[in-house]
Amino acid sequence: MTTLVTEAPPRARAIEARRPKGRFQAGLLITLLTVLAIIVALLFVLPALWMLFGSLRPGSQVIESVSPLSWRTLIPDVWTLDNYRALFFELRFGRSMANSLLVAFASVIIGLAISVPAAYALTVLRFRGREFVFALLVIGFMIPFEAIAIPLAKVFTSWQLNNSYLGLILPGIGNGLAIFNMRQFFRGIPTSLREAAVIDGASDFRIMTRIYVPLSVTTLINSGLLIFLGQWSSYLWPLLIISEEAKQVAPIAIARTFTDTEFNFGQMFGGALLISVVPAVLLLFLQRFFAATIASSGEK
Repeated sequence: MTTLVTEAPPRARAIEARRPKGRFQAGLLITLLTVLAIIVALLFVLPALWMLFGSLRPGSQVIESVSPLSWRTLIPDVWTLDNYRALFFELRFGRSMANSLLVAFASVIIGLAISVPAAYALTVLRFRGREFVFALLVIGFMIPFEAIAIPLAKVFTSWQLNNSYLGLILPGIGNGLAIFNMRQFFRGIPTSLREAAVIDGASDFRIMTRIYVPLSVTTLINSGLLIFLGQWSSYLWPLLIISEEAKQVAPIAIARTFTDTEFNFGQMFGGALLISVVPAVLLLFLQRFFAATIASSGEK
């Protein structure tokens, strides 16, 4: 009994010979890209780490450790919680954080309650001057708030809205960018859904709340974050409208960590770190809603 041995064609043998080399090159490329990604990530994380470790060292040592550059620039020689103790007890930073949270979340709730109907009306309803109103809206959010802050503060003072939470909240609820964002999404919703609801006798309010809003959860979160971040990081407006220390927000409280003659960078770093943590935690919490909404989106 003879066994026939068939030899692979030359082209197949050449391909087989090249495969190990190709796999090695692909693996090397992936390794280099991974190392590059780690280096870039460390460059982005390094300032945050410096701020974190700087808040855990005496304030006077933060700038002294910068020159000459060494590992002591990042890692403190002396570890202390005095900066956070001074923030929360002497400067009452906890109360300022609570004020910022109150203003930001109230602005989000009221702002979305205004933005959703406005976006729905500019998208669905047909009325004279609709495009002109939308053009004014676009121009409005392109104007820097700093350009109108001082005249607006004078108006609020004449209305006796200074030193009040309402005075802090009102400028943030009419967010033109949030309305623009929602209108652009509403335009992508099929009109057949609204037409079917109208045939069934649904009102515009019911169509908006039962069809448009459930389909735009991701856009609602985006718009809410725009309003939240705008109010959370606001500095100029609270500085103009609030003079009572009990109603100051967190960015103004950080400004009290330094005076004309003294700078406490440790306290400043601690306050800035706490302010940065809140949006980061919020984004981490809302990330699952983004993924769930994207996974369940689509017209069938």
